[in-house]
Amino acid sequence: RARHAGPPDGGWGWMIVAGCFLVTICTRAVTRCISIFFVEFQAYFGQDYARTAWIHSIVDCATMLCAPLGSLISNHVSCQVGIMLGGLLASTGLILSSFATSLEHLYLSLGVLTGLGFALCYSPAIAMVGKYFNKKKALAYGIAMSGSGIGTFILAPVVQLLIEQFSWRGALLILGGFVLNLCVCGALMRPIALKEDRKTAPEILEQDYVPKAQKRDLKQMSICSPLIKVWSHECLCYCSWKEYDFLLMPGFMVLAVSVLFMAYGCSPLFVYLVPYALSVGVSHHQAAFLMSILGVVDIIGNITFGWLTDRRCLKKHRHFCYLFAVGMDGLCCLFLPVLQKFPLLVPFSFTFGYFDGAYVTLIPVVTADVVGTSSLSSALGVVYFLHAIPYLVSPPVAGWLVDTTGSYAASFLLSGFSMIFSSTLLCLASLAKKIKRTHLRSLTNDTGTKQHIWTNGAIAYSVTAELDQKDVEFLAVDTNSYSNR
Repeated sequence: RARHAGPPDGGWGWMIVAGCFLVTICTRAVTRCISIFFVEFQAYFGQDYARTAWIHSIVDCATMLCAPLGSLISNHVSCQVGIMLGGLLASTGLILSSFATSLEHLYLSLGVLTGLGFALCYSPAIAMVGKYFNKKKALAYGIAMSGSGIGTFILAPVVQLLIEQFSWRGALLILGGFVLNLCVCGALMRPIALKEDRKTAPEILEQDYVPKAQKRDLKQMSICSPLIKVWSHECLCYCSWKEYDFLLMPGFMVLAVSVLFMAYGCSPLFVYLVPYALSVGVSHHQAAFLMSILGVVDIIGNITFGWLTDRRCLKKHRHFCYLFAVGMDGLCCLFLPVLQKFPLLVPFSFTFGYFDGAYVTLIPVVTADVVGTSSLSSALGVVYFLHAIPYLVSPPVAGWLVDTTGSYAASFLLSGFSMIFSSTLLCLASLAKKIKRTHLRSLTNDTGTKQHIWTNGAIAYSVTAELDQKDVEFLAVDTNSYSNR
């Protein structure tokens, strides 16, 4: 394919945004709505909070743990193939879950299989948006990621209605058919080649490792033929390293550690908001409505933060906007245990949903600012992979705290402090980087080029401050001897 000079910032890119919008509905919104099944699963199988919470944890963990696999298929096969395959796997998992006879069955079908399907769809679709947009990147991501909020707003009451009409088995079966729309989304993902993209393995083989005399023979060989050469192993290792060389960037390391704590803090809220609301006397429909509010306000956070951070005044401060949003969500979690009435839980859903949508939109934008567009797909795979362990561990830990203490307070406080620590860590790293940059700038100014000129009326000698003391003394002696002649 012909390589484009840069992202087109429009055109078919808006269809990519629409496709990613539908992908986030079918993956993240459906995952959030699994929390509505929590009480049904607990009652039907007669299990405690901790064991039932593993279902949601495994879905989230599999989605994020297998994100690098989605990026790998997207990079080396096709984004379209990866998303279509993921849609088939996710649909199969939901349909098989409708026939579950035990929690272990749900762990495998709804957790592992559906989560794997979501993983093959989610990160490639998000990375594709970054390839089509540069100047309007944050806005494009805001629209694309708002599918999570819109989907939650629509699906939460619909899923509750489906459970009441067809039981949880019928609801899962219908969701399985709905998720097949991911195959349609995959068809929209038209690939694009940019000049800044990294060379593919065959290109590197031909340009960097193959002597000119062998290029004619190489063109007549199949793509796999060069791989059996003695030097093929070295070349493939080089290609793989170049694809993931961003892992050693200090900025990415700090972002990765921050993501671990952020992911730990945000997951329990989506699992336990509905059960917590029911425990304080809120009705089933009102509890589902809280999830709908959270979802629709999430949309506002997606789009408004995306639009705002594309403005010239805030474009350079996306990093601080991201950590501010994460910190505000942490504060919301700290106040949740004292909110025990439906009128008080509504403003909480508004606030938490808004800032959740804000930082979710900025994750790919901040990642792209750190590693660049050419490494975005692989970097997003790693970032979402880092969500896996916190997503797996945090809901069961929160459930264990609920079972042990008989209250949700400890779970929500732990989540809040985790998100605040994530924000604080990024803030401190940014301040340290700024101080270091200021210090280096001052050193540069002190040792900058300063011209010292000696003349004898006819000849001028010019030296810089970068010369060492011996050079200066030598020039001074030489100048004096010349003037004495």
